[in-house]
Amino acid sequence: MPFHIVVDGYNVIGSEQGLRGDLEQKRAELIEKVARYQARTGHVLTTVFDGWRAGRLAETRQQVGEITVVFSRFGEKADAVIERLAWELGSKCVVVTSDRDLRRSVESSGAVAVYVGEFLAKMCADPAAPGSMEETDDLESPPRSLDGRKKGNPRRLSKAERVRRERLAKL
Repeated sequence: MPFHIVVDGYNVIGSEQGLRGDLEQKRAELIEKVARYQARTGHVLTTVFDGWRAGRLAETRQQVGEITVVFSRFGEKADAVIERLAWELGSKCVVVTSDRDLRRSVESSGAVAVYVGEFLAKMCADPAAPGSMEETDDLESPPRSLDGRKKGNPRRLSKAERVRRERLAKL
């Protein structure tokens, strides 16, 4: 099942190359990498960039191959566009960002947030190599105390983290 992946463009560029220098060239390189990833996986990808400081009065959308590139309108940050997309798409959406506030917001909409480093590792991984994500879930029934109450399994990941890792493995 293909996911709709929403990429926080400047967050990815900043974590990978830094935001100094020729941003137009860095945007083009990112879009090219994302396009190659999309062709390999078949997921729907949208890359969102800030236009709030020097953008146009209306939100701008462009199709670059199969990739939708969105520039937020003047006065609106890319985070607001990403949040709106996450609310529209719900559980079918995977958001790539390392911004803590944005991650929290999109997760409340049912979307899954993936860290930039994790996504870059998936994007640059050899598609022929077997998955390197190890499953660390302990699926046994949780231990119980002497009086029969559930104690919980301290080694088991939270449900949100299990869902996040499951989606990451499918990217």
